[in-house]
Amino acid sequence: MPQYIFVYLGGEYPSDPQEAQAHLQKYQQWLMSLGTAVVSPAVPFRDTHTLQPDGSVSRGTVSAMSGLSIMRMDSMQEAIAAARACPFLEIKGTLEVSEMIEMPRASGDGGNETVN
Repeated sequence: MPQYIFVYLGGEYPSDPQEAQAHLQKYQQWLMSLGTAVVSPAVPFRDTHTLQPDGSVSRGTVSAMSGLSIMRMDSMQEAIAAARACPFLEIKGTLEVSEMIEMPRASGDGGNETVN
């Protein structure tokens, strides 16, 4: 079954602790509603650094990407339907949904393994 990555971009997280807790509960309920489709529920990012082709490094991001989730679903349509219900959209965040491609890699014993 294909896996999809949900990339979280931007968003205006509630500054009020009670509103933040309410948002977190909505997000957790959304994840629970997806059941076994959830492979990796949430991977938030922090302390991002950007490397340029010339080797220079700067602190921060150029993409506004703030996290990701990985889901296992039957189709892109199913993944988009799940993304439409995500509470991240309620805080003015944007979601990008992409199908993950399985890449073969050589194993130490001469065979091939699939990553992803």
